[in-house]
Formats: sequence, structure tokens, C-alpha cells
Amino acid sequence: MKYSQKETGQKVTQTKNSLKINDIKELSIQINLNGLSFCILNRTTNEIEFLKTIDFEQKQVPDAVLNHLKTELSSNTVFSEDFNDVLVIHQNELSSLVPEELFNADNKADYLKFNSKILRNDFITEDLIAINKSVNVYVPYVNINNYIFETFGEFVYKHSSSILIDALIQNPESTSEEPTVYVNVNKNTIELLVLENGKLQLFNVFEYHSKEDFIYYVLFVFEQLKLDVETTHILLSGNIVIGDENFVMLYLYIRHVTFIEKNYKFNIVAKTDRRYLHQHYVILNSF
Repeated sequence: MKYSQKETGQKVTQTKNSLKINDIKELSIQINLNGLSFCILNRTTNEIEFLKTIDFEQKQVPDAVLNHLKTELSSNTVFSEDFNDVLVIHQNELSSLVPEELFNADNKADYLKFNSKILRNDFITEDLIAINKSVNVYVPYVNINNYIFETFGEFVYKHSSSILIDALIQNPESTSEEPTVYVNVNKNTIELLVLENGKLQLFNVFEYHSKEDFIYYVLFVFEQLKLDVETTHILLSGNIVIGDENFVMLYLYIRHVTFIEKNYKFNIVAKTDRRYLHQHYVILNSF
């Protein structure tokens, strides 16, 4: 969704910065109560020239996350450039998928209240996921949006699961006749998707606090969809690596566990370990 005025209704005067003639650059910022991620794509050179993730020791409240964001944007000179496009990715569990044909904008709070804790004054918005004709209803971090508008001017924002679902449905392996389970791991939540014949069979977000919680929710999905742990493949993205406790639990109970791979249409020249590109799957698929 394009953000051109404050969602709180407050008036903001936008200062237009003259863009540099040289390079066309796009900035994506991923917001999570457990951390922040930043990525800059140079469209002129077709290169990812900046990629950074900041993990918080503990889960923060939105105001504290905003302070971290302000500190990073003001202290790192890469953000002092003019960007042709800015995207903010809100990552939280306050979202719900609705088939497009059943969606009614007047009922947005009703779609959320049965599986998310929302407040009466929460601002609720939605993304259209055209590839599977669904609408993702969610609560963005309004304080973050207001600050980004004040800093960069007009920008676009989406929910992380909208990007994740769109990217995974376009993944060549999603067309397999056999169901495939995708697990996107965050510090305290996991997003679980099941795709079969290019169709989304299930999407859900679970909060976990231990490796036992983690494997319980994965096996719960296997049980609900009657998937075979000996033959069904799991593809991993996000905050997980070989040898960590969550990976070990998966490998203990499920035979086929691998990390998702993708050939991006741009070159990644930013300083990062290419073995762990799956950790940046959402933000790299935001362009």
C-alpha cells in the first residue's frame, strides 16, 4: 500500500529532495519487534549493494523499535542518499488471509479479531496478493510509517507474509504435485506454508519459545494435512542454520530438510555470507 499521508490524520508537509542523476536506488526496511533488516538495490547496476540485519536481545515494544530505527538511519551514511523508492515491510503475527471474492473492507477488524489480539484503536489495512487472489489483512506499525514518511516522503508498505507467499508461489518447486512445506523462521515466530500444484494449502504463524514448541507446530501441520514425515520435503528460510537446535529437531523427526535456494535477477555484492542468503529471503524478494 502506498503511504502518502499520516494514517493518524495529522498533516505533514513533505520536502521534495532532488534525486541524483547517477543511479536509481531502492531501499527496503523490514520491521520486526525482534530486529531490523535493511537492503539497498541499485537498479542502474542491478546490484544489491547493502544488506544488514540487526537482532535485538529481547523483544521490543514498537516505540523502542522506532528508536533503534532512528539510530540506525541517522548513524549510517548509506541512508543519507536519495532513494527512488522506499518499501517498509511489517513483520508481525497480526495478519489474516481472506479470499479476494469474500473480502469486505468494512469487516477488516472481524477478520483479525478471531486469531489476533487487536486493540479498538488499531489501524488495520490490507495487501492484495494477486497471484492467489487473496487479501492479507493486517496491523502495521503506524509510528514506524509516520517516521518513514517524515524521513523519506512517500513510500510503499506491505506485510512480510504478503511478500513471502507471493515469492514462494512463484518458486519453481511450488508446482510439484506433491505437497511441500515451507518454514520461515523468525526469532520467536515461525511462518508455515504448504504448497501443492502451485496452490496455497495452508498458511499460519505460530509463536514459539523453545525447540519443543518449534517442532510441535511443524508436526501439528503435518498431522492436520496428513503429510508423511518420510516423504514430504521441508524448505527452510529465515533465522535458522545447520546445527542450531531448531534445525536439529527438524532433522530428527523429518527426513527431507533443506534450505530454500533462489537465483535472483540481481547480483549481490553487499558484504554477506552467501551460504546464508536464505536468512534474508523476505527482504531480498521485496524488489
